[in-house]
Amino acid sequence: MKLWGGRFTKETNKLVDNFNASISFDRKFFKEDIEGSMAHVKMLSKQGIITSSEEDAILKGLESILSDINEGRLEIGDEHEDIHSFVESNLIGRIGEPGKKLHTGRSRNDQVALDMKLYVRNEISEMNLLLLHFLKTIHNIMKDNTDTYMPGFTHLQKAQPVTLAHHLGAYFEMFKRDRSRLADTYARMNYCPLGSGALAGTTYPLDREFTSSLLGFKGATNNSMDSVSDRDYIVEFLSDMSLIMMHLSRFSEEIILWNSNEYQFIDIDDSYSTGSSIMPQKKNPDIAELVRGKTGRVYGALMSMLTTLKGIPLAYNKDMQEDKEFTFDAIDTVKGCISLFDGMLETMKFNKENMESSAKNGFTNATDAADYLVNHGVAFRDAHGIVGQLVLHCIERGISLDDMTIEEFKSISPVFEDDIYEAISMKTCVEKRNTTGAPGAQAMMEVIARNEEYLNN
Repeated sequence: MKLWGGRFTKETNKLVDNFNASISFDRKFFKEDIEGSMAHVKMLSKQGIITSSEEDAILKGLESILSDINEGRLEIGDEHEDIHSFVESNLIGRIGEPGKKLHTGRSRNDQVALDMKLYVRNEISEMNLLLLHFLKTIHNIMKDNTDTYMPGFTHLQKAQPVTLAHHLGAYFEMFKRDRSRLADTYARMNYCPLGSGALAGTTYPLDREFTSSLLGFKGATNNSMDSVSDRDYIVEFLSDMSLIMMHLSRFSEEIILWNSNEYQFIDIDDSYSTGSSIMPQKKNPDIAELVRGKTGRVYGALMSMLTTLKGIPLAYNKDMQEDKEFTFDAIDTVKGCISLFDGMLETMKFNKENMESSAKNGFTNATDAADYLVNHGVAFRDAHGIVGQLVLHCIERGISLDDMTIEEFKSISPVFEDDIYEAISMKTCVEKRNTTGAPGAQAMMEVIARNEEYLNN
């Protein structure tokens, strides 16, 4: 069934039909299409545009279609142009003449704008919950690892000692911002386009605010031309998802490094690893690698949407049908990546001894050795040079600063005393860093308490 055709004298070319059709992908939001139709019908009845008996018949028909699809009794076939024609033709087939009044006062333009908004709004809510669970996983690991010492890096070189709690806390902040961005997008898009018609509203006395309220929107959109051609919220959502994937990809890169034989910081659970078809010793971080790889796929969806929209004049144009497939794909990709990464992280084991040993052997306490000298009256620039000599001495001997004898310390600077060992211990190096946001236990416990409050609210 086509929702148009009265002014045409020829059947559409089959190739045109196939090229034009969207049923193969917009069937994904059949629930949203029926939900929007039910709200529209209730408003039409309230306004006296259709009778209450017609309303009852249409609502029962729509409910039966929804139930039959959900229960597998009705299949959404490719013989229809789009989900709208599928629903309407089934409705007319079930209830007859009243079904033909379903489309009164609306266009497919405002209908599809509504369906996509409802779908994206629901997906934002689902993604938000996935991120919340993921943040709880990170938070639990943080609570258990405030004294798990490890090297912090700059330029991918060991820099200063931190804790695993502090390191993962950086990702907690990233994904917390991601949730905030999703909330912003949700709030900005939460206005109802239904009732805008094709582009210029309608002569029927619609109550758009009533429809908006039924569908949980904050209100009705202000401009009918913008309403049917607005896809900004999709660009925003794709941007939000691209940032989520960027954060997951950065995290994945660290997991891949930490899993390597050179680091051995972690053991990925067997249920989230794969092996090699030829090398029996291999245990590969495929989940992390695939998340890293799929990031480009989501970026591509964002660029595709921006490119599609950049040259479209007002109001609706068929190009806008291209907003769906890559958006649907990006949503499925991101949700899958969050869930899998969450499970991988939740089951991961951290090799605390290897982490601490790596920090000690990477001269991450060199800054603290310099600070020791400064606290004993040595100018920082001189202290910097002295500790550089200490590091060179250790490199030549293949030892760490902690392994030097006091005589070796004094041979480079007589200022050093026995308390240098306490000053450069991993525990001291971390614990004395207690400014807000630092890795010290006191600072971290304050952060963990704030995170706890955030997660509970």
